[in-house]
Amino acid sequence: MAKLTSIRNIGPAFEAALKAAGITTAEDLRALGADAAYVKLLEGGSRPHFIGYYVLHMGLQGRPWNDCKGAEKAALRKKFDKIKAQSFDVDRSELERILNQIGVVDLTALNR
Repeated sequence: MAKLTSIRNIGPAFEAALKAAGITTAEDLRALGADAAYVKLLEGGSRPHFIGYYVLHMGLQGRPWNDCKGAEKAALRKKFDKIKAQSFDVDRSELERILNQIGVVDLTALNR
């Protein structure tokens, strides 16, 4: 199994965040794809950040992070905003986040 850092643009800090979200190998990340992996990062407690989102997309395509420009960047921004709105709740407490993460209870379903 290949290390996450074998994927372009993923350094030690990004690798640690991915591992904390349960993504431990490059193969796991590639199988999930950028969007699903980013959802797992948010559900794992990472704060949303657009640059991290498009860095992940570029890396999985084998491209440098700063290759994301123009219409492609605008399209990714729309996808990021949608993922953020669906997967990140700034009002969720740390306890709720952990309980949801370990599968004790899905509090998002209870709050609807």
